[in-house]
Amino acid sequence: MTKIVILTGAGISAESGLETFRAEDGLWAQHRVEDVATPEGFARDPRLVVDFYNARRAQAATVAPNPAHQALARLEASFDGEVVLITQNVDDLHEQAGSARVMHMHGALKGALCAACDHRWPAPMVMQPGDPCPACGASAARPDIVWFGEMPYDMEVIFDHLSGADIFVAIGTSGNVYPAAGFVAEARRAGAHTIEFNLERSAVGNQFAEHRTGSASQTVPAWVDEVLRG
Repeated sequence: MTKIVILTGAGISAESGLETFRAEDGLWAQHRVEDVATPEGFARDPRLVVDFYNARRAQAATVAPNPAHQALARLEASFDGEVVLITQNVDDLHEQAGSARVMHMHGALKGALCAACDHRWPAPMVMQPGDPCPACGASAARPDIVWFGEMPYDMEVIFDHLSGADIFVAIGTSGNVYPAAGFVAEARRAGAHTIEFNLERSAVGNQFAEHRTGSASQTVPAWVDEVLRG
């Protein structure tokens, strides 16, 4: 049975209208990473961090999946083999498009996490610093986002999938953030055919066997059609 492992990054959501982080006018140009995406930043100014993710959550609520998201959901539903979808994105556009099994390695905008007991629950649209945990009562709520310096979720499971991949696909990723930037090397070691979909080659683009350059909304549906035709 053929196994396809897919990694998606900010580029796929950008085509739905969500701001990316690394573009010249992206979110990291507006905010310092250290201030809004680290445990230290949260400890220093929880209001700034909570407001940053409240704004991201509000923006995400205004956009819809694009044809690339929809094509991946179609692939998952119709492919004879196994499709594993891993995303670096914290939005839920894959789920909205119909993907049933999505691994959010960097967490989720719609989630809240208790820093005291690790309980998770659906985040309100507007979180407040010091919101109480519904499980333990501690005033320790934080966005369920993996910040810089923290370990991404499900890494053991992800590397197991990569070691068994026949095809590894990266869509809209920068190749600048590890460990995700190392996934292509892991898949190559397992003998997988590797394909990169991007507007231009990523920082690790030279490690891919095949490149499809252009809008994901066009290139990904075309590729899915090819795969499903066999």
